Amino acid sequence: MCVTYCGSFPRLFEAADKEIAAGRAEGAETLGAETIRTVSDHCWQCKLCFIKCPYTPDEGAYEALDFPRLMAREKALRARRDGIPLVDRILGEPALIGKMSVGPQAKVANLVNANRLVRKAAERLTGISAEFPLPPIAERNFSTWYKGRPFERMPEEVGKVVLFPTCYGEHNFPGVPEAAVRVLAMNGFGIELPEGLTCCGMPNLDGGDVEAATKKMRKNVALLAPYVERGLRIVVPGPTCGYTMKREWPVYLQTAEARAVAGATLDLMEFLDGLRREKKLNKSFSHGYGKVAYHAACHLRAQKIAIPGARVLSQLPDTEVRIVERCSAVDGTWGMKAAFYEEGARYAERLGQDLKNGAEQGDKVVVTDCSLAALRILKQTGTQAKHPVELLAEAYADLPPRQVSES
Repeated sequence: MCVTYCGSFPRLFEAADKEIAAGRAEGAETLGAETIRTVSDHCWQCKLCFIKCPYTPDEGAYEALDFPRLMAREKALRARRDGIPLVDRILGEPALIGKMSVGPQAKVANLVNANRLVRKAAERLTGISAEFPLPPIAERNFSTWYKGRPFERMPEEVGKVVLFPTCYGEHNFPGVPEAAVRVLAMNGFGIELPEGLTCCGMPNLDGGDVEAATKKMRKNVALLAPYVERGLRIVVPGPTCGYTMKREWPVYLQTAEARAVAGATLDLMEFLDGLRREKKLNKSFSHGYGKVAYHAACHLRAQKIAIPGARVLSQLPDTEVRIVERCSAVDGTWGMKAAFYEEGARYAERLGQDLKNGAEQGDKVVVTDCSLAALRILKQTGTQAKHPVELLAEAYADLPPRQVSES
């Protein structure tokens, strides 16, 4: 069952089989450091094996296996021993890169990123693949838009939530948190946007830089905890960040505040689906989208909340949602690295082919909660995938914000 998920398990079992056949072991206990490194390097932390494995703590199994966390620990120990490679230092700082490129510099950065010759030269220097489409830098970040947003708050609200816009939402795809603000407003919710929020820390964990990751986690928890104490929930429009906040912050920080913040954190579409279940979702949509292909992001599934965005989009008129459960093999920073780009592209071929077949059979729109998966989809199919909240915002576009009754 394990070998179909990624490159780690085939390499692990092949090496163990050789040891067993040679009579040196009964399992993996004699595997050498090079094999362990290879197995770890080919884990891209999609978490799908943990979801499916019957021998995990979540399943109450005494074996208590957690393969993704084991691989993350190997990366962390290696980074402590050997240092952090340049590619991981760069990819581990999406917020810093976004801040450095804001305003007029964004155009320059995007031109450079679009230049193939420059990208090939940069690949040799940095280890970042010239083939993977890097996230574009927005000329105006989300928080700037939010401060001067084009509509006033509603005079009466049913509640407030804290928005964690994510690094990519703040600097690369601000249209996603902008759409979130509009959709939440249409459902009677005001927004709290704490100043100073930074990266969730997952890109640093991908490279084994636990110190940098925990520093960012502590800063975010300190900013978010006072809102949680007031009873506010935190909504996150990115599945990787949401997973990290829910599942990693409490483990790495081991504080009551981190556990409280994790307990108050919801995926954005999970929150909206909660309104649907409570019959409080504003369904005054102006239009639908026909057939929609919904890519089920791995880190959304890893939260074990199913696919809430698909349920919400199903409320739109004249909309049929088709679920695509195929991994994009990006999962943070792994798919961006030159060393693993080709392997990631091969694993993502099934996703690309599924979406191409769907387009031939009438799919009109492709959606995904993951902005990086959207880049893989763009590369594989030429189609620009949207976040489900962007579709909702468009469907509300012709309607003024209003308070929603509880009926």
